[in-house]
Amino acid sequence: MGNYPSDASPYGALDMAGNAWEWVNDWYSATYYGQSPEGNPTGPTSGDKRVMRGVSWDNNVDSVRSAYRFGGNPTDYNFHALGFRCARDDQP
Repeated sequence: MGNYPSDASPYGALDMAGNAWEWVNDWYSATYYGQSPEGNPTGPTSGDKRVMRGVSWDNNVDSVRSAYRFGGNPTDYNFHALGFRCARDDQP
């Protein structure tokens, strides 16, 4: 929607928090960031849960931040405030 263009991320991404929980490609590990690379960590190579990021319009305003992450199995989680973000890499 882009309601707050002045609040775009350094990459130009808009509306990163408070819209919907988003499935991402990473496997979930509660301890991964303790040993991950500093730049662009891709997550563990395998696991039994995928990462959901952000929070939705249905959450308490005090917990709305795009960096929030949670692990879940996509076959177990199906609710009205969970989706995904379409993205494209402009690099050939």
